[in-house]
Parts: sequence; C-alpha cells; structure tokens
Amino acid sequence: METPKHTCLKLQLTMGVGEPEAVFVKGTWYPTRFDISITDGLQAWTCHATEEEVKERASCWDQTASYYIDLAERYLGFQQPGSVYGFSDAGGGCRRLSWTFEKEGMKLEWRWKCHPSPDSKQTTVDVLDFLMDANIKLSEEVVWKSQSFDKLKQEAEKCLAQSEKLSSEKSEFESEIYGKFVQVLNSKKAKLRTLRNRLSKQPSAENSPQEEVSSDSRTESLDEGSDEERDGLRAVEKPEKEQVSSDRTESFDEEDEEVTVKNLGASSSSKNVPTTKPRGRKRK
Repeated sequence: METPKHTCLKLQLTMGVGEPEAVFVKGTWYPTRFDISITDGLQAWTCHATEEEVKERASCWDQTASYYIDLAERYLGFQQPGSVYGFSDAGGGCRRLSWTFEKEGMKLEWRWKCHPSPDSKQTTVDVLDFLMDANIKLSEEVVWKSQSFDKLKQEAEKCLAQSEKLSSEKSEFESEIYGKFVQVLNSKKAKLRTLRNRLSKQPSAENSPQEEVSSDSRTESLDEGSDEERDGLRAVEKPEKEQVSSDRTESFDEEDEEVTVKNLGASSSSKNVPTTKPRGRKRK
C-alpha cells in the first residue's frame, strides 16, 4: 500500500483585483502521482494529477516521473526564494496554479489547472485539520525538545560545577605537592652545602698519607717490575752464554782439524825431503 506524504504551504497571492490574499495549498504526494487542495477560507479548488498526466508532463521536460514529483513537492511544500507563484483565473470557476524555477540558466514555469471543489467546506475542513494536527505535532515536538534542552542544560551545569571543583582540587593538590617538594629540595641543598664546607675545611695533611700510600704502591710496582725484568735478563743471558761456549768449542775443533790436515801434508812431503827439525809453536 502506498504511504503518501503531506505538505501544506501558505502563499500570499493576488486572487483578482486588489491586495494579495492568503491561500493554503495542501499537497498529498504519492510515488507516481499527487493531489492538491487549495482554499482561501471561503472557496476551495482541487487538482488530481494522475499517473499518466505526470508521465506525460515529465517526458515533455525530459525527466522521470519520480524526479518531476520530487521537484513539485519541493516547490509546493516550502516556498522557494526566487520562485514566482501564481493563482490566476482559468475560466469556468477554475484556477491555474503556477510556479517558476531555473534550470541551466533558464527560467521555466509549471502550471496545473485546479477545478472547483464539489464540497468546498469539506476541503477547507480537511486543510484546517491537517494544519491543526501538524501544529499539535510541532507543539509536542517543541515541548519535548524544550524539556530535553532543559535536561541537557542542567547536566551541563552539573558538569561545569564538577569540573570547577576538580580544577580547584587539582590546584590545591599541586600547590601542596610543590610545597613538599620545595622543602625536600631545600633540605638536600642544605646537606650538600654542609658536606662541601666540611670538605673545604679539612687540612692538607690528611692528603699526605694518601700520597705516601700512592708513592709506596708505585715503588712496589716498580720493584716488582725490576724483579721480573731481572729474571727475564737472567733467562736471556744463560742461552747466550751457552751459545758462545758452543761456538768456541766448534772453533777449537775446526782449528784441530786444520792442524791435522797440515801435519798430514807435512808428513807426505817429508819422505822426499830430508828430515829437519820442525819449527813452530807447540800446542799445549
């Protein structure tokens, strides 16, 4: 089942010669069609746009039927700025409702012919009933929103008071903590000053035992180092001496070999030469 939407628009229109009069335009909007009821309080007119008529009008404007209905609802549901509304005489007691709109820089006009209502009184009553119901709904919504606003305001005031309380407690806590911290810091500074004064007042004689201890430790380290160096030198000297003695024995052996060779040569030559008394140094 189609669920229609309802709108009602109040317009100040010229009904003929004279000043503009108030006219109420009630629209009932369906997905593919719509109905319009218009009243000035004395007379009433109606317009029933069928689905075929809506499609025909939409095709003339290169639009779909749903877009055509949405655009008509926008202009007849709320008065649009810049749009010119009209409700002129169409003859035979009929009226022509028109409104203008802009599309692609061009000003266009839509018009629908409204026929006199068969029961103007009932049509006017229907429009007034809708306005009363809408007014009641709006009043209830306003009351509900006002109550909600009051509740939110009270909660906001409570939150503000609580935040102010927390802020004051925080400031008090910080001041207390900072005060204790300053006291502790000052006491530490005082202790450091006393220790520094004590160190500066100590006599220089107290430093001499430390110097003696350091000198003794240095001499001990030097003594230990000299002992180790001596042991190393001794260990190095022993192999050198042994090597020298071995070199000497080797040289003596070579000399003995040379002497024996010479003696052998002399003995071989002594067979041909008359024996003579050898000259030279005897080996001991």
